[in-house]
Amino acid sequence: MIVPEGLFGTTGTAYMFDRRQLIRAAMAAPLACALPARALLTEARAATPPQDEATMVRFIAGLPKAEFHVHLEGTLEAEMKFALARRNGLKLPYADVAAMKRSYIYHDLPSFLKIYYDGMQVLLTEQDFYDLAYGYLGKAASQNVLYAEMFFDPQEHLKRGVPIEAVIGGITRARGDAAKRLGIESQLILCFMRDLSAESAMEALDAALPYKDQLVGVGLDSDEKGNPPEKFAEHFAKARAAGLHVTMHCDVNQENTLDHIRTALVDLKTERIDHGGNIVQSPELVALAKSLGIAFTVCPTFSGRVMEGGQPINALRKMLDAGLKVSVNSDDPAYMGSEYITQVLIRAQKDSALTPAELVRIERNAFGTAWIPPAQRDGYLARLTAYAESWGVAA
Repeated sequence: MIVPEGLFGTTGTAYMFDRRQLIRAAMAAPLACALPARALLTEARAATPPQDEATMVRFIAGLPKAEFHVHLEGTLEAEMKFALARRNGLKLPYADVAAMKRSYIYHDLPSFLKIYYDGMQVLLTEQDFYDLAYGYLGKAASQNVLYAEMFFDPQEHLKRGVPIEAVIGGITRARGDAAKRLGIESQLILCFMRDLSAESAMEALDAALPYKDQLVGVGLDSDEKGNPPEKFAEHFAKARAAGLHVTMHCDVNQENTLDHIRTALVDLKTERIDHGGNIVQSPELVALAKSLGIAFTVCPTFSGRVMEGGQPINALRKMLDAGLKVSVNSDDPAYMGSEYITQVLIRAQKDSALTPAELVRIERNAFGTAWIPPAQRDGYLARLTAYAESWGVAA
């Protein structure tokens, strides 16, 4: 990986930390099977589809991938938090990285979100957001992600006095450098935090619209209870009028979850649903989503089970069997065992008994529903097809 400037020190800055320590901070997550893409493609030229666990792991590692459901702030590894805190003169309430990671204990969405939002306090400057985004893109590129659409939560930063130009500017600069240095393309999705006020969300949208050429869409995340999607109807309409795409979270096993999915599809005309696993409990909504060509960005690490009658249902398996356009994503990997996309797919393959052809189908769904020009899409799909054929897998 080519090391970015900033967090790793530039001549004349006051923050010349130990280089090895900061490389570990930016690339802290374990990258099992995350060989460089060229090496993976060379190694993976097998004559037959993977037949055992070891070859399946190699197949998944080399698979060309896209990721659409990843929260940039959720990729903020503990090592990077400590590095940014030192740079910004902040004191963290943990003795070390291990102690911080031991604090990542949650049992539902609200308890997770408290940890997630507390972690953002170290993000203060444009360089912080550059380092955050470049760190994620470096990990993703090493796992053969060719393209990513990343969420960010500007309201949380604006209320701490961080200007929107620092947030978007740092991320945009990292995106450009990662494209040039690492070969990974990416775009940015602004999320409205549904548990904050509608007024706060509109202020964030208005602040970001002068930078709309650096955004591809808007989304909706955070605590769903008592915050139905129609609370943000005006926001979605304004964003769509500005030329932005629309997606929204419908987290699993939430209050009135099927009503929220229906509202998102029918009234708000979302183009994607993030999570959305409970749709398998409604044949009517499944048929509607299929007729509309809706894509679902599923994150099996955090929301892989739908509860029905007190029993868990494998959401990914059911959604694939229903013929929905499903992709697999890492969500907030820094808080989920540092499992990035390759590890998530390896685990999902076992849990959902995914065949090699289904893994290719998942990535075909992803590239096929990306918010990109047709020529770019065709290029990605051609690479996916060539890779599948090199393994003897139907593409």
